[in-house]
Amino acid sequence: MTTETTGRGTGVGTGLGTGPESGLDTGLEGGGDISVVDVGGTRLRRGVWSAERGVRDLVDGPSPSVRTHPGLSVRELRNRMVDALCAAVAPGAGRAGVSFGAALDHRTGTVYASAPLWGAHTEPFDLLGALRAARPEVDWHLVNDVTAALLHAAAAPRRRTLRKLLLVTVSTGIACRTLDLRTGTVPVDDCGLQGEIGHLPAAIPATPVPTATPGAPAPAAVPSPLLPAKLRPVCDCGEPGHVAAYASGPGIRRLAGLMRARDGERWAASALGRAGEEAGFEGALREALDAGDATAEALLAAATEPLADVLRTALCLDPELDEIVLTGGVAYGLGDHLRRALLTHLTRTGLYLTADRSPDWAARRVTAARPGEADPLIGAGIAAGGGLPGWGREGGGAGAGSVAGGHMGGSHTGDSHMGGPHMGGRHTGGRHMADPHTGGPHTDGPHTADPHTGGPHTGGPHTADPHTSRPHTGGPHMTDPHTAGRPTDDDCPAVPAHATPGPTGPLPAGAPR
Repeated sequence: MTTETTGRGTGVGTGLGTGPESGLDTGLEGGGDISVVDVGGTRLRRGVWSAERGVRDLVDGPSPSVRTHPGLSVRELRNRMVDALCAAVAPGAGRAGVSFGAALDHRTGTVYASAPLWGAHTEPFDLLGALRAARPEVDWHLVNDVTAALLHAAAAPRRRTLRKLLLVTVSTGIACRTLDLRTGTVPVDDCGLQGEIGHLPAAIPATPVPTATPGAPAPAAVPSPLLPAKLRPVCDCGEPGHVAAYASGPGIRRLAGLMRARDGERWAASALGRAGEEAGFEGALREALDAGDATAEALLAAATEPLADVLRTALCLDPELDEIVLTGGVAYGLGDHLRRALLTHLTRTGLYLTADRSPDWAARRVTAARPGEADPLIGAGIAAGGGLPGWGREGGGAGAGSVAGGHMGGSHTGDSHMGGPHMGGRHTGGRHMADPHTGGPHTDGPHTADPHTGGPHTGGPHTADPHTSRPHTGGPHMTDPHTAGRPTDDDCPAVPAHATPGPTGPLPAGAPR
C-alpha cells in the first residue's frame, strides 16, 4: 500500500510533453517551469516540467525507504525524504509538484502510512508542513501518486467526454482513484482518503461451495471463509490476506514462492522453474506467460482474482465509471497479460444481468495505459499548474475534492485549486466542464446533455466531496500514479493512490482532462 501526501509517483519518466505532439490537452501554455518529483516505493524521479517543453533534466534514483536503508528508523527515513525532496528543487525555483506514493489526507498533506517506504509504521506525518518549513520560498504542491497519474491520464483528449475515470495502479503497492470529469473532483472520505484498495481483505474461499443437484434438496449454505492467516500471504503493511498481498509485484512473487513450496515438482517442470533462481522473476514471468506456460497462468489467475473482485464491485456500485485504466510497474511489466487475467475473472463471473445482456461490458471499460500515458511526474506538474481547464464542466464550484484544489502544498492561501485530488479546502468558483459526457468509451451511445443523469447540476460544491472541511491554504496538488516505462515489481515504486490536500478554486489551464 502506498500513502498519499499530495502526489505520489510511480511512473517512469518519459520526457513526454503536453503540447500538441504529445496528444495531451492541458491548457497550461505559458505557465513556466515547474519542478516535479515522483516518489515511489523504490524509486525517486525528479525533473523540470512545462506544458510547452514537457519533462526534461530527468534524474532517477532510489527512494530513501526501508528497502534501501533497512537499518534506519522511520523518523530518520522521513527526515531523509524531506531532504531528498528539497534537494530535488533547484534554488530559485518558485513552484514544485510532488507525486508521493503513500496514503495521505488530501485536505492537509498529512501522510498516514506507506508500507513500501516506511513499513508497518502508521504514525501520521505532516510532510507538506515539513517541506514548507524547510523551503518556505517554494510553493509546494503535494499529491498522491495515483492521483497524479490519474490527472495525466485524464488529460488525453479522447477521455474528455467520460463521466468518471478510475485509475488503478498495480506496482509495489495497489491503489486507485476516481475522477469525476464533469466536476473535476476526486471525492474523499472524512480522513481525506479514497481508493486504498490494496489493503482490503481478499476473500479467497478455503473450501468449495457444494453444487445443488436438480431435483435434490438444496444444500446447506456453506460459508467461504478466508484461508487461515498462516496460509495467507502477508502484505507489506504486516497484515495477512490483503489484496496487495496477492496482486502487487511483491505479492505475486510471494505467491510464486508458496506455489513452489507446495508443488516443487510441478514448479520445476514449468517455464518459471526452468528459468532458474538466477533469472529475474519479473522477466521470467513475462516470458512464461508469453509462452502460454500453464503454471505461470495459474499463478497470475490466483494473484489477480482478489483485484478482479474489487473492480467488479466498483462497476456494480457505480455505473457511471466509463473507464478503468490499469497502470503501474506490474501492469507495464506484464503487458496485456494483467488485463487479460482480470477480464477472464470478470467474464466468468460478471455483473448480474448486465454481463448477459452486454457480454463485452467489462472489455469495453477495462483498459491498460500505454507507457507515458499516466506519468505521475506530468500529473504533479499539472497539479502544481492549477489543473485542467474545463474541468467541472457542469458549472458551479469544483468543490473541496476538486483536482484543482488537491495540492496539499502551496504557500498561497487564496490560490485556486483544481477540484481534483486534494480534498482540502472548498472550491471557490472552480470551473466545471461544460459538457459532462457525450458518449465516451461505452458503446451504448452518447449520454444525454447532462452528465450526471441523476438530475440537473446545481452548480454549488458537491456534497460528495469529502473535503468540505476547511479551506485549503496551500497550492494545488496533483498526482499521477505512474509514468510509463517504470520498472516492474520490486523495481517499481509502490503505486497506491492517495489524495492530497490543496486549495480550492477553478482548474488552471493545462490540467489534465
